Amino acid sequence: MNDTKLLDGKVAIVTGASRGIGKAVTKLFVENGAIVYANARKEGSLDEFANDNLIPLYFDVTDNQAAKIAIMRIKKEQGRIDCLVNNAGIMQDALIGMVDANITRKIFETNVFAVMELLQLAARIMKKQECGGSIINFTSIVGVNGSAGQLAYSASKGAVVSFGISLAKEVAKYNIFVNTVCPGMLLTDLTAVTLTNDEAVKKYTGNLLLGRLENVSEVGEMVAYLASDVSSYSTGAVFDVTGGMMSR
Repeated sequence: MNDTKLLDGKVAIVTGASRGIGKAVTKLFVENGAIVYANARKEGSLDEFANDNLIPLYFDVTDNQAAKIAIMRIKKEQGRIDCLVNNAGIMQDALIGMVDANITRKIFETNVFAVMELLQLAARIMKKQECGGSIINFTSIVGVNGSAGQLAYSASKGAVVSFGISLAKEVAKYNIFVNTVCPGMLLTDLTAVTLTNDEAVKKYTGNLLLGRLENVSEVGEMVAYLASDVSSYSTGAVFDVTGGMMSR
């Protein structure tokens, strides 16, 4: 019997790990043998889960200096970084005419600029590793299909798709894989503002081929696959985990 786990011994950093998708990804990575540096903004929010395989990193992803210190700490303590999961993000809706520069700047600082900074820091280390590495970014269905009232948020998630493809083309020669995951609607703190009641849930699930909301563990399993050696021929792709919404 083979007891080898999917991510045995891999070193990963997951941003936005204290709740929702990030929490599910972190849990699944640890269960599959990875050493996970779990990022959260709120100090102490991950302490109860900390152990030898889950190490909390408290910093705001928009703080470039803090991000650099975090990446260098992982390199110093583990000697390498095998996987970066850029999950942290914010959503703020505004109808046209109400989308001011402050809203756009706030969204882009977290969803775009922070992601680009972290992936550049991680890629510098991965390029020097014989084994390369894996970078996994999160987009949204609205980054592909758009959504009324989400001009700035849609634009930020569309940017994640395009720069993910560009980065994949640039770093493939270093054995670095770059993929983007597009989850469907899950009942998390981020989406609770949209799924406010049973009627809203029913309306949304009516647009899904599978007819149900997604479980965070289903997204986590896709991310674990992309972080593993099993996905050794997947790069520059956007993985649809929307329950068929992208196909409608």
